[in-house]
Formats: sequence, structure tokens, C-alpha cells
Amino acid sequence: MSLLDSVFPSEPTKKMMMNAPVESLFDKTASKLVGKPINRVEGSLKVSGQAPYTAEIHLDNQAYGVLVSATIAKGRVKQIDSSSLEGMPDIIKVVTDPEHFLRNAQQGGATKSPKQGVSEIFYHGQPIAVVIAETFEAATEGAKALKVTYEDETEQAALNFTTELPNAHDVNEKKGSDKNSEKGNPEQSLADAAVTLDRFYHTPSQNSSAMEPHATLAHWEGDKLIMYSSNQMLSSCKKQIVDALDLDPENVQLIARYVGGGFGSKLGISPESIAAALAAKELGRPVLITMTRPQVMEATIRRSNTRQRIAIGCSEDGIIDTMIHETVSSNLPGEAFFEPAALSTHYLYRGDNRRVNYQQVDMNQVLSGSMRAPGEAVGQIALECAMDELAEQLNLDPVELRRRNEPEQDPSKGVPFSTRKLIACIDQAAEQFGWNQCNAKPASRLEGDWWMGMGMAAAARGNSLAPSEARATLQIDNSKALGVKAVIETDMTDIGTGSYTVFTQVAADLLGLPIDHIEMKLGDTSLPPAVGSGGSMGAASSGSSIYLACQQLREMTAEKVGLYPDTIQLDNGQIKQIGEHDANLVETVIEAGKQKVAGLGDNIVDKVADLKDKLAEITGISLTESKEYDFSNFQTHSLADIVAQYDDQKLSAKGQIAPGKNAKSHRQASFGANFAEVAVHRVTGEIRVKRMTGAFAAGRILNHKTATSQCYGGMVFGIGSALMEQVIHDKRDGRLCNHNLAEYHVPVNADVPQLDVILVEEDDPYTNPMHIKGIGETAIAGAAAAIANAVYNAVGVRVYDFPITLDKLLYELPE
Repeated sequence: MSLLDSVFPSEPTKKMMMNAPVESLFDKTASKLVGKPINRVEGSLKVSGQAPYTAEIHLDNQAYGVLVSATIAKGRVKQIDSSSLEGMPDIIKVVTDPEHFLRNAQQGGATKSPKQGVSEIFYHGQPIAVVIAETFEAATEGAKALKVTYEDETEQAALNFTTELPNAHDVNEKKGSDKNSEKGNPEQSLADAAVTLDRFYHTPSQNSSAMEPHATLAHWEGDKLIMYSSNQMLSSCKKQIVDALDLDPENVQLIARYVGGGFGSKLGISPESIAAALAAKELGRPVLITMTRPQVMEATIRRSNTRQRIAIGCSEDGIIDTMIHETVSSNLPGEAFFEPAALSTHYLYRGDNRRVNYQQVDMNQVLSGSMRAPGEAVGQIALECAMDELAEQLNLDPVELRRRNEPEQDPSKGVPFSTRKLIACIDQAAEQFGWNQCNAKPASRLEGDWWMGMGMAAAARGNSLAPSEARATLQIDNSKALGVKAVIETDMTDIGTGSYTVFTQVAADLLGLPIDHIEMKLGDTSLPPAVGSGGSMGAASSGSSIYLACQQLREMTAEKVGLYPDTIQLDNGQIKQIGEHDANLVETVIEAGKQKVAGLGDNIVDKVADLKDKLAEITGISLTESKEYDFSNFQTHSLADIVAQYDDQKLSAKGQIAPGKNAKSHRQASFGANFAEVAVHRVTGEIRVKRMTGAFAAGRILNHKTATSQCYGGMVFGIGSALMEQVIHDKRDGRLCNHNLAEYHVPVNADVPQLDVILVEEDDPYTNPMHIKGIGETAIAGAAAAIANAVYNAVGVRVYDFPITLDKLLYELPE
């Protein structure tokens, strides 16, 4: 291999680390497709049943598996009696592997397998075996009939969070998404403050309740394992599979082209995945395992319950000096994840004296992990309810209290914000909502049998970026009106958030093609690896890699036709020249070098020409100046004609994005505000949300329709969190009492009122080349608190133990 072969990759690649603010090409494109509220490009497939989800895929000779779950909370498996299924029709086999089966699911982004080994039982519902049959129905009956005996140690299990609080221990900060921190002397400053508030808040465990249950269809082609899955983050899930089964990464492929929601529960692999792989290997045929709804709730992940202390000290005019946020959450023994409830507390309000502290309680309950907006969703319930109560103590409008405590920079780290539009969000939402009509005195508005109240809360969600890669290819396609199409490839997933659509808009805008000239390939680990869908960073990370791949194609095309990257315009399949090129210092030096080389004689010139040819052969970029294309007098040239000149009539490039110095030099976050009006029945205490208004700033918006839909979803999550959602474990035996959608209540149409969403204009050049931020999880943050504050305004009852069910109001309702 020559030096050039080792230095230059076989495929041209545009790489970027976010070490400084960058301009965005979206400001210069002709079509301005990015931002437009176009319909989902895959929408017709979904509504017509042509978008297959994992459990709907069928392979020849496919068998079906149903997991068998432990019926004790702690102990050991003594015997699994396969003979108990003898004579049952269509039963193939009971597959057990006490060493390799997964004890529990894995966290998002992890590269190692979750805990393996199921002989020891750690929680009720832990999968311990799988029954394989010719039909799903037969497998279901077999799983019910299988006899299992245990050494039952449930009496020694940790099943009551309150009684286990004295055993709370320090968290593993290195593996968490937040850290303990202290600045100044918060306890002393709290004691010295003119006005103080010190409260405890309790939030329950919650379940993601995604529409599609977890499922895996596994089959082997020789030594290669192919798995159709319902995972959110394929590249890291693949690494987890590789580690769990000790396989060669080249022999593992995960496919998840359509995922029916996840909300964090599908970030990592779950027990059905390894069980399906092992069963398929043992039987020599494809095996599909689809979790039942109870199994999803019992054996994937839950949002941890929390006990949070919020303590605030301020002056008599409401200027905060002290902010304390302490959180205790729970998880399985040996698990490092803890609920990072204070993520936004670090920077949301001013205060020179601050403390954030986390502890954890080990519980014999299903794994806790990331559920939509982990940290902020429950942390801002506590913080924003405390701010509302503080405002009442100060006799201040809650909006004014927040305005007075707007920090000039991150008060915890002392770094500037990349952008911060919190006050703009509050002001715009307040005006549209009609906040000036709110009566600060609780229980002051009775309409018929209903007490009416208004409440508000701020919202914040940290923004991040993760390494991601994508490929973009321009190729001739005579079936398209312009004779050319672009194919975009990355293993990023679409979990219902609109990835197919917004990425299509990105590519179409940058390459100057109509939407229907873009072919988007997602959800397959044979494609370039992306971070996946999670953490409100999927669109930013994967989208940026697509952006960079398309930018590389633009530059290659510009080189081909003799233009500079900053003077090429791609518009409806045509190449145009715009503006004048402004040579940078590097280009000036190169040009001077060319002139010097030209004066050294023909031999040197010939060597330079050979070098150019070699570079062109390796990279696909011609370094010779083209004189074939005339762009004078506004002439244009067909993109299809240019692409047709390349080998195989296609032109391909990759893009790679990675975080950089900006992540530490500036605090990056999306901000927002939620306002709510509720009605509380004067006799029964029934609560109805009458309307909500939310305003959110999340950088450039890729698609106003899908972004608004994400905000709707976040606000609906807030309704559930405030009023109904809670996982209930029996404190006697660890059984999950409400393990289905009949008993685990989520908001339905009748619970959801008119929702108004305002997308506040913002541009943030520090985040990524597209200038976007995450938005869906931002809308959750503070939504539940706004409702809780409205309930207080309606009836004068503050609830510190969520959700706010009518029994917590009934005996304190006003006369």
C-alpha cells in the first residue's frame, strides 16, 4: 500500500468536530425546504399497513417464542420442568440458558451486554426461559403451563422504597449522566436567607408504554446472526449483542426500519433479544419473540421513583442566592443508572450557593433507566412547583420571579450560554395563553361545579451531540423527472419522530432535489453507524452527518464543474453559479505554490500532474480546473449530466460529525414554558385539563409540523405525569399490580384538551452545522408542574406526592 493509499480513504469523507461556531448552508440553499411543514414521507406506508414492524415480519419456517417470567421477587430457580408440556400441541421446545439469558435490559449507548445469568432471581417478572412453538398461541399456552420451582427468598427482598431509604448509598457518578456538585456554602446561605422554601417531592415509577411491544426476530445464515429488532440505537445495541454472545461484529446485523415508539425503553437490548438468538441457533430456524404488554412493563425498564428535596433561599425581592436539589432514586442491585433529576437545576436559575446531590436505593424491582426526558421530566416537577410556591410566599407573579432570576451565564460552571430564549418563551406563551387574566388568589373562580385555576412552569433540556456517520450518493435514475436521485444511508432509526422526513428535507435542500428524488435508508447496521434515537440528539447527530455527506457531494460537484464550494448553487436538478468566491489564506498560499512549481520546469509539473491523477483516482475528486462548463449569463448545467460522467453513473461521499470544544465552552440547552388551565370538581375532586399553551426554542426547526407534533407529545406526557401515571409494585411480593394499559393509565383523547404550541425562532451556531437542538423532551419538562400549579391555583391544595389523584384533594377542597 502506498503512502497516498494509507492517508486518503477510499470514500471521500467530510468530517467535523464542533470546536467553534459554524455557519449553516441552509441559509444559502435555493429551495429552503428545511423548516417547511411537509407531511411524513413514509406516512402513506404506515397508514396503509405497508411499513412492517418487527413482529409483522415473517420468514420461511419461522417459529414463535414466548418468555417465561419468574413469579418471585428474590431467590433462585430450582427446576424448570420441560416435561410439564409433553402432549401439548405444536410445542417445539423449552429453551433455557441460565448463563447467557439476560437478567435485565441494557441502558442506552452502552457497548457491553447487560447483566447475564438468570438462575438467581432479582425481580418479579424476570425472564428465565422461553417456550418455542409452531404458533404464537401454542407458545403462549406452553409458557403458562410450564412448571418452575424456586428457592423463594421474597421475604428478604427490598420492595418498599420508603423503608429502604435509610440504606441509600452514593451513586456511581462516572457512569451517570449528572454529577454531585457544590458551590459556595448552600446550607449556611439557606439559613441566612431572608426568605426560604424547603420541601420534599415524591414522584412514582413510570413506564414508557410505547405502542409497539419489544420484539426480536432472529435467524442465522451460517455464522451470521441477523436480527429484526425494535431498538432505538442500533449501533450500540449491536455491540451489546456481540458482547453477550461473544460474536465477531462482522457476523451481527440488526435491522429496525420502523419502530413503533420507544421513549427510552428500547435504547438498549432487552431479554427477548438474546433468547431469540439462542433459540434460533439451537433450532436451526428463525424465531420471533414478542413480549406481551405485561412482560414489557415487568422486564424492560421503568422510570425510577424519586424523593427530591428542593431548598431555595432568596432575598425579600426574590433574588435567589441558594439552590439545593437532592435526589434519591432506585434501581436493581449492581446497576449504575440513577435518575439525573437536577440536570437543568444546574443552570435554570441564578444563585451563588448551590448543591446537587444524588443517592440510590437498591430495590428488587424491574430495571430503572432512561424514560423520555430522563432527569428533567421529574426534576422539573419538583423545581418548578417549588418556584411557584416561592412566588406565592413573595407575593410575586411566578413569571416575574423567573424573570428576576435569569442568569447571565451558567451559574454552576461560569460559562456562557450558546443561546438562551427562556424569557422569550415565557413571554410569548403568556401572551397567547392570556396569563394576565390569572387571579393569584387560590380558589377564587368557581364556574358551575368546577373550580378553575391557571399555572405555569419553565422548561429546559440539555442539548448534546454524539458521533455519527452517514453516506450520500447521487446516482442516475431515469424514473425520476430530473433523471437523478440521492440515496442517503445511515443506521439511524425512526421511532415515530419523523427521521425519514426531516433527513429527506436536509438532503433535498442541500442537493437541490425535490423530496421525491431522495431515497432514505435507515435502521440497518450494515449502513454507516449513527448514535440512534435517544437523548434528544438523534436528529442533530445523524442529521449533521447527512448534512456533511451532502456538503461533500456539493464540493465534489463544484470541483467537477470548475466552481468553488461557496459559489455553487444546486436548484431543482440544475447547477448554478452564485456570488463571487472569496479566497481564504490557505487557497492564496496554494495558488502561490502552484505558480512557483510551474516555474521549475516540465519535470516537476509532470510529477504534480501525476499526483493530481492519483488523488483523483483515490478520492473521486478531480483536482484539475475544468474549462468545460460555462456559467456566464446565468447559464446552468444539469446535475444528472454531471453525475452520468462518473464511473457507474454515481457519486458517493460520507459525512462524520463529532462533539468538540463547544460542549464545554458553552452551556447548550433548549428552553421553553408551559401554561395550563385546569378545572377541579368542587365535590369529587376530579381534575380536567382545559387547555395548555407551550412555547419552545430549540434552534433551527427542521420541520414545523413534526416539531409541533413532538411538542404535543411532550405536553401529553406532562398530563400523564401530573395526574395519572404510576407503576404500582405490591410491597409484599414485588408483583407489578398494573402491568397493562387497562390499569396503567395514560392520557387518552378525552384527557387531552386543546394544545397550542409556539416555536420560538432561534439560531444556535454552537450546536452543529444545522444549528438545531432537541425539542420533544423539552416540551415534557415543566408540563406536569404547570398543571400541578394550576391545580393549586384552582383549589388551594399543594400536592407533593405525584400523581395528583382526586383522593389527594378530596378532603381539602374549599367549601
